[in-house]
Amino acid sequence: MDGVNRTVDYAPLTDPVDPAAVDAFKAQTKASGAGWATIGAGQIVTAVIAAVVGLAVLIPITLVLTVTFTSFGTAGAGLGSLIGPLVVLLALGGTGFLVFRTVIPSRRRWENWYRLSEFARRNGLIYSPASPGPSYAGAIFGLGTDRRSLDHFRSADGRFLDFGNYRYTTGSGKQRTVHNWGFLALHLDRRLPHMLLDSKANNGLFGVSNLPISFDKEQVLSLEGDFDRYFTLYCPRQYERDALYVFTPDLMALLIDEAAPFDVEIVDDFMFVYSRTPFRPLEPGVYQRLLRIVDTIGAKTLSQTDRYRDERVGDFQANIVAQPGRRLKRRIPAVAIVVTLLVVGYHFWSIVGGILSD
Repeated sequence: MDGVNRTVDYAPLTDPVDPAAVDAFKAQTKASGAGWATIGAGQIVTAVIAAVVGLAVLIPITLVLTVTFTSFGTAGAGLGSLIGPLVVLLALGGTGFLVFRTVIPSRRRWENWYRLSEFARRNGLIYSPASPGPSYAGAIFGLGTDRRSLDHFRSADGRFLDFGNYRYTTGSGKQRTVHNWGFLALHLDRRLPHMLLDSKANNGLFGVSNLPISFDKEQVLSLEGDFDRYFTLYCPRQYERDALYVFTPDLMALLIDEAAPFDVEIVDDFMFVYSRTPFRPLEPGVYQRLLRIVDTIGAKTLSQTDRYRDERVGDFQANIVAQPGRRLKRRIPAVAIVVTLLVVGYHFWSIVGGILSD
């Protein structure tokens, strides 16, 4: 998958599919023991929990309906005696259907997996519908629990390229939140200072960043031209000249043209691209855009940094960045500070109120 003159075959994503080919793919995949193609303990537990919760909700409703109809006399009692078993039967049938759909992949899902696997095979990639979350050092990784990559591609050989969707969970109970991202990771030749381009196009209300972590604003570096209208650049203090060495006017122009809706981060020897909206896996346009980013922004970043060295280290062969440049300094978001102060203030006044009431 190297080179700007790559030829990509998108036909598997859109052409009609031979059902026999899907069946053969399904049989071969199951025989290979691929984890995503088999029923795992986690899926079974999820299905059982869904069944128990469903019955726990529906059975009391059934009892209430039965008692209600019985209260209307003989006719109501007869109807109540019928509606109870009927609702229970429907509940069991519905729960069974949901369990079946949770545990057993549908025909359509296998067809989609076949399309994506064939697209990968024809284009020098490896595809997995689900795999463990990668251990990257980027801003969206390493957070929460249940981290995993979905509809996930990586290069089979040559320069390492990795792209797909990424999911993780934070909180629990009513505060449980599932976070979904699209991402691309490209391996670079040289280790570089930690730099992040926070896209202004995907920010929230009042320009608040959509990224899950925040960085110290003292690390913001303003660049020339209109670039600051599209991105906020963060780089470690005392590494401003290094950032200017990387983000030349031609690279900035490519970033504006090709990646304005995305956040872009460089950590160690990786370049990451983040999309707050997960990628639609069967859309050829998604892969056309991602691979165009690799062939333009990625290629220019590689050529621009192939002779980079951190002058604080001085040794080109070492290919390392001094400690102060390896990671941006994080900051606590203002919202978190406000919430903490409100919680502390509430408890403080609760205690004071209790003392005064005594």
